[in-house]
Amino acid sequence: MSEPATDGQRIAANRWSSEFNRDVPLAAAAEFAPLALGPLRVWPPVVLAPMAGVTNYAFRSLAREFGAGLYVSEMITARGYLSGNRVTTLLASSHADEKPRSIQVYTSDPNDAGAMVARLVDDGVDHIDLNLGCPVRKVTSHGGGSAIPVKPRLMARIVGAMVANARGVPITVKVRKGIDDEPSTYRDAGRVAEEQGASAIGLHARTAQQLYAGEADWDAIADLKSRVTIPVLGNGDIWEAWDALRMMRATRCDGVIVGRGCLGKPWLFRDLARVFDGVEPDAPPDLGGVVDVMLDHARRLSECFGEPTAMRQMRKWTGWYTKGFRGSAVLRQALSRIETLADLERGVAELDRDEAFPASALRVTRGKRGAQQRVSLPHGYLENRDDDTPPCELVDAAEAEAFESSLDGG
Repeated sequence: MSEPATDGQRIAANRWSSEFNRDVPLAAAAEFAPLALGPLRVWPPVVLAPMAGVTNYAFRSLAREFGAGLYVSEMITARGYLSGNRVTTLLASSHADEKPRSIQVYTSDPNDAGAMVARLVDDGVDHIDLNLGCPVRKVTSHGGGSAIPVKPRLMARIVGAMVANARGVPITVKVRKGIDDEPSTYRDAGRVAEEQGASAIGLHARTAQQLYAGEADWDAIADLKSRVTIPVLGNGDIWEAWDALRMMRATRCDGVIVGRGCLGKPWLFRDLARVFDGVEPDAPPDLGGVVDVMLDHARRLSECFGEPTAMRQMRKWTGWYTKGFRGSAVLRQALSRIETLADLERGVAELDRDEAFPASALRVTRGKRGAQQRVSLPHGYLENRDDDTPPCELVDAAEAEAFESSLDGG
């Protein structure tokens, strides 16, 4: 699973990693290039995956302080943004220190796609990613998300409208392998993205049926890379920094997208920056260091959303940060009821700050997991894959709000 070291590559004798990555060489000088997205040059070639309820400004700013790369917002819908939806507008907001500014969008309507991109460009956005990988039933049952690449002509209309209104701002597309193994759609999606002028395509190497179960199919990433000339970003199973090196060496992809692997571990971006620069990362923080990061995160969330909302969001984060430490199950139960920052501070005050980070937690799943699903599609959706008619959009305000909150970054 790992490669022998060659000239210019080093392996530390005391590396702090899982056995899985014990022998993976660090990056050699000039082994990898910066990720080129239009005028942007991203080093290291690492992208934070958009994740609902996760990649708001609070987390993006925290992750950016640990490392470097491209940090993408939570996904927002074109319909919500164009109509001035309060939550959508908040999620699309940024700060002056966030450059380049990157946003992931969702739409199934070419007209909305073009109008949204034009407005985002006017607002100073530097990179826009189109989500065509969302596997959520409420989305695919309307013909959206990962259902759209099933119809290449519809996808072409959406991507083409975005590129036509981007005025040089790079447009990228994120897809899955397909609805299930049949039909597999990522090859057509790569062709369409390239033909329509997208700057790159990202592939989550699982199907919509798989959700987040099983291992990612890195062979599919390699296959896509062999078929297109635009940059390909690989997504799936980046739990440690060395996984990114292994993926890029195995697939020849141009960059990696990091999702669940950074949940409760924002220092993963520090480790990624180091391994791509040929430097051995430090050991993960002890429990005291983890608690300090968690409290910093909580304060940032409070500044963004106010303390009551922030603490409701932090309940899931406390479980992710403390996963694997002694007594973490009991601690998570207690912290799942926090209402204020003071509650959180009291809840962690008596922990053993010197407890070392547990090796068992390096590759443990945080966030979405579990069984596969049967993908829901509109009746007869697969019968005419050449149809380029946009699926019916929701118009009821309450239903649209619920739809917006259900979206998943894919």
